[in-house]
Amino acid sequence: MLAVTVIAGILFTWCVLSRRLALWSITAPIAMMVAGVALTSGSDPALAFDFADLAGLEQAVEVVLALLLFVDATDVPAGAIRRERRVVARLLGGALPLTLGAAFLAALAFFPDRPGWVLATLATVVVPLDLAPAAAVVRDGRIPGRLREVLTVEGGLSDGIVSPVFLICVAAAAEYHTAGADFAEALLGAVGAAGVAVGAGSLVGHLAGRLLRRSWARGWTLPTATRLAVLSVPVAAYSLSVALGGNGFVASFVAGVCFSPAMRHLPADTVRMTDDLVTLSTLALWFLFGQLVSDEFWDGFHLSVILYAVLACTVVRLVPVMLALIGTDLSLSDRLFLGWMGPRGVASVVFGLLAAIELPAAGGGDFVSRVMVITVMVSIVLHGLSAEPIGRRYARGRRTATEPRATGG
Repeated sequence: MLAVTVIAGILFTWCVLSRRLALWSITAPIAMMVAGVALTSGSDPALAFDFADLAGLEQAVEVVLALLLFVDATDVPAGAIRRERRVVARLLGGALPLTLGAAFLAALAFFPDRPGWVLATLATVVVPLDLAPAAAVVRDGRIPGRLREVLTVEGGLSDGIVSPVFLICVAAAAEYHTAGADFAEALLGAVGAAGVAVGAGSLVGHLAGRLLRRSWARGWTLPTATRLAVLSVPVAAYSLSVALGGNGFVASFVAGVCFSPAMRHLPADTVRMTDDLVTLSTLALWFLFGQLVSDEFWDGFHLSVILYAVLACTVVRLVPVMLALIGTDLSLSDRLFLGWMGPRGVASVVFGLLAAIELPAAGGGDFVSRVMVITVMVSIVLHGLSAEPIGRRYARGRRTATEPRATGG
């Protein structure tokens, strides 16, 4: 309970000073992470969490991811998908698999002594696109609206697509050090769980969206009640899927996709309560991430991990995106922008925490979490520092394009 009090106190302090802290670009996730580092570092820390022994931590993390994926799915604008379906299809159907493959091959080159399934799990951890650390980029009016739309759609859908792949890789990696391990059974179990999740999520999302839309249209419900109803949808999808032997957060994402069409007929702030709860929950995860950061830096730096993290944040995404977008009407600078702006944030942290919980130390849990920590830190630095110069460049290019050309006299 002391940890909960400390986390709540830190959050309250940031909220009270949020406007002044924003002048130094100190966001709530950064404040929670720094607090986590400060309070969990050293040989005798004020707080310490044992990820292997915390009862219920895995389920709590899964619920957080379930809510996050649901909100991401409902936030994806349907109009943007229709307008940019060709670009989005190339990013998700071409660049994403290529990025996963590149992340795996790079891991194989840097960590050849690690089991293949552990490296595959690592690839799914460092690849998810999460724009939370670079939300200012999505809202930056200097950047063309088309590019911001594409990033929003990709960020909302990529995590849900990677989630089943992550589950399969974790299931196989967990079996690696088990005597008499049956990889086929583990893989079939993971695929079956994903299938059950898709069915449960589709049922809950479609049914809930249809009922809530009709209720609102006929004046049977209140705005406050609609917000509570939306919050119940991912919870119901998650619990139903788990009860049937499926995966909860995959079901929640699918429920969000199926529920999203109904959002156009509901009040604009219908998802606000769920979004606020997700924000609060992910801030607590950033605090836990702070301990992972302090543990990694306390143990010392590993050059191979740092080099891999730099590649994961740059070439591993940039090259596949550039290849996938060949032949589109996007300019070279726009393709470079989409390839560069791929920060790893909450989704990578959650996947890394789940891997640390699911995989024993000998099987790679500590290794995956260590690489995840460095990758997220490198991403925050690289993409955070480059966001403002990129915005200025687009603004300068726009002014140049609109300036009248001088004519000879």
